[in-house]
Amino acid sequence: MSNKTSLFEILKVSFQLGLTSFGGPVAHLGYFHEEYVKRRKWMDERSYADLVALCQFLPGPASSQVGMGIGYMRGGVLGAILAWLGFTLPSALGLTLFAYLCQGLDVGGMGWIHGLKLAAVAIVAQAVWGMGKNLIPDRSRATIAILTCITMLLFNSALIQVALIVAAGLLGSWLYKNAASVTISNAQIEPAATSSNHKKLAICCLIAFFGLLVLLPLLRSVYPSQWLAIIDSFYRSGSLVFGGGHVMLPLLEKEVVPSGWMGQEQFLAGYGATQAIPGPLSTFASYLGFVIHGWGGAAVATIVIFLPAFLLVMGALPFWEMLRKQPKVRGALLAINASVVGILLAALYDPVWVSAVKTPGDFGLALALFGALIYWKLAPWIVVIAAAGGGMLLTFI
Repeated sequence: MSNKTSLFEILKVSFQLGLTSFGGPVAHLGYFHEEYVKRRKWMDERSYADLVALCQFLPGPASSQVGMGIGYMRGGVLGAILAWLGFTLPSALGLTLFAYLCQGLDVGGMGWIHGLKLAAVAIVAQAVWGMGKNLIPDRSRATIAILTCITMLLFNSALIQVALIVAAGLLGSWLYKNAASVTISNAQIEPAATSSNHKKLAICCLIAFFGLLVLLPLLRSVYPSQWLAIIDSFYRSGSLVFGGGHVMLPLLEKEVVPSGWMGQEQFLAGYGATQAIPGPLSTFASYLGFVIHGWGGAAVATIVIFLPAFLLVMGALPFWEMLRKQPKVRGALLAINASVVGILLAALYDPVWVSAVKTPGDFGLALALFGALIYWKLAPWIVVIAAAGGGMLLTFI
């Protein structure tokens, strides 16, 4: 197979997955396993498990990072870009179109939009529920989550979020240095990735990741412009996502609402709509970018929010064997994951709950939607559609 044909196949397969992958990051990994491992046999079971472990270890949207990693193994850097593009494009276009259609509408006064906000309550509550069971299984990590939540509620700012994540990492590297464990395989993800050329590329990507994280806020303060502000805000949000795409909610809210780019009504309506389409949750940035600065804003926000994930995957692949054996690093991750549960719990209250639940009817619908997700196991897109209909009915009560 020629390289050109191989690259086209990467794009085609990832685009098909982007059209059909409903259900969030965990479901995406199942779709990837079925397509890439079982059906196409692009990699074996152990290599796939190792790649998933790496991407869950790194900050960023795990399912998108797994797709980038598979594309990288299949077709190099261009393969990684095409795998991301194919998987992301359907949902990015869908959310941008949704934002376009909502232009000029009074989102606060529309029943179905209010229903989307109540869907966000149920979906974030489901995320907190699931992450809590998996990431805070003991008293010490539950304490970290609770203290993080209380601190976020009392001192609600983007800077506090970053400080809490850093503090949790430092605490975890000491507290869990002996108890930390990560389930990993013994397989190398990709032997070629350890070559000197790959390591040089990896080092450049890591330098770029940290360099942009420091440089963009400085440039924004020296050369104030909306475009630079968009790039800085979305890059920083994409850099600090531990624990899944839902964690972007509080990060992005702190960037786009206090700045006056949009109101909380618009923000939560877009978040609710994000649950109804296939593909990665991070394409919520496409909706936000369009609201801020039209089609160009949607394109820039989408690319920039995924850029940190791309740089980290390219930078970490050759060094994963060494990195995963460091107990302090694994211990830091355990505490960071606990802290992000607390951050998401705080976001469930403010802005999600306080902006959406105003009446007993609102609470009842949100509770019914939560039950549909947790106990009836309905797909999120079905719940979102039901929420829009329920929101319309509430306007007549």
